[in-house]
Amino acid sequence: MTAEPSAPTTPRPGARPYPLVVRTTAIDDLPGGPAALVDLLPDARPLTWVRRGDGIVGWGEALRLDTWGPGRFADAEAAWHETLERAVVRDEVGLPGTGPVAFGSFAFDDSAPGDDAHEPVRAGGTLIVPRVVVGRREGRTWLTTVDTAGSLSSPPADVADVLARTPRTPVGAPGDITWRDGALGADDWADVVREGVDRIRAGALEKVVLARDVIAHTTEPVDPRWLLARLAAAYEACWTFSVDGMVGATPELLVRSEKGLVTSRVLAGTIRRAGLSDDDALLRAAQLARSSKDLEEHEYAVASVAHALAPFCSSMNVPDAPFVLHLPNVMHLASDVTGVLDARGGGLTPDGPAAGPTSLALAAALHPSAAVCGTPTHLARDLIREIEGMDRGRYAGPVGWLGADGDGEWGIALRSAELSTEDPRCVRLFAGCGIVAASDPAAEVAESEAKLEPLRYALGS
Repeated sequence: MTAEPSAPTTPRPGARPYPLVVRTTAIDDLPGGPAALVDLLPDARPLTWVRRGDGIVGWGEALRLDTWGPGRFADAEAAWHETLERAVVRDEVGLPGTGPVAFGSFAFDDSAPGDDAHEPVRAGGTLIVPRVVVGRREGRTWLTTVDTAGSLSSPPADVADVLARTPRTPVGAPGDITWRDGALGADDWADVVREGVDRIRAGALEKVVLARDVIAHTTEPVDPRWLLARLAAAYEACWTFSVDGMVGATPELLVRSEKGLVTSRVLAGTIRRAGLSDDDALLRAAQLARSSKDLEEHEYAVASVAHALAPFCSSMNVPDAPFVLHLPNVMHLASDVTGVLDARGGGLTPDGPAAGPTSLALAAALHPSAAVCGTPTHLARDLIREIEGMDRGRYAGPVGWLGADGDGEWGIALRSAELSTEDPRCVRLFAGCGIVAASDPAAEVAESEAKLEPLRYALGS
């Protein structure tokens, strides 16, 4: 694990990072519109969590916490607690997302295939504390600035003052796009799905989620702000996110923890909507709501979330039946599982339970759910490693933010893409499908294409 502040003065080797100095003040509201927060971002390293125009965005890097392997969640939380113990905080607003905030992104699996398949590489996770955060919630807007004790600056008066101090690079379009297969082409991936169905029908497991990737090459460097603005405007019902090069608009909320209440939005069971009239969409939604294959897939996902949350909650509400969530490209069966947190324990620390479960601890307990892995979880994960044929990286892993009080929001990195760290003109897009005994490989390929649509659109394709 590393914990290094990005300050002009670097601590001596072995020294603890400088304490953070955090200041949050109320500011005038921003212009309306779902992309108003995204439009503030001054450079191509954005940190974003926005839905329906509310949320938080950040830029700069006051502190970065990197962790690896099976202990990546617990190590990140322990490092966050240590950071907060030494932080100096003045929060004049007191809303979720004010004060110290860390944006986070974590790998789907504990390890990833290395050059030697017998020696996998430890997969990681990252928490990033921005130097500037702007947030909006229910008509209230705030500004948070973060310095390190070794590099204090005078507090800005407002967002305009902050932006005046930060050079802004123009947002450019990615230009023309060419596409190529990722780890597997569509036909080969259909064979993988077929193998998954065969294993399920043989009784090896009940459900497995299999994913594929495609690669986009652009003529101009890809600016994530271009993608974020288009996603925020077109997919208002989703959580538009950007953390450390992982960008997307996820419809699935892994967990929200706020003042003792916890919510998880579970999605499983999908049907394509793009190109349908409103009347046809309603007919297809009714078909989805009656589909035994999709209801079976959804039931596994809801049960896995309820089972994982139960130890943390004193009471829970699990809906008897899902509703149909309408998005521009697809429709999903959806259920909102809610609960009241038990404050007696459940957080992640190296020495045992914390005073209460944090949002990151809940995300770690929920991940991976049946919605992105399968049922039973351990068997599905083993099968994914065996037949899927690609490294998911942070696709389908937790992504979101964590506050000083442990509350926060974590989505699942779906409808997402990863920007290459080596080639700014290369983007890797992901899509996955839940496979059960009744799944048809050709239909799953078509569903995966529908799930790639948001990022294809965001790129301008």
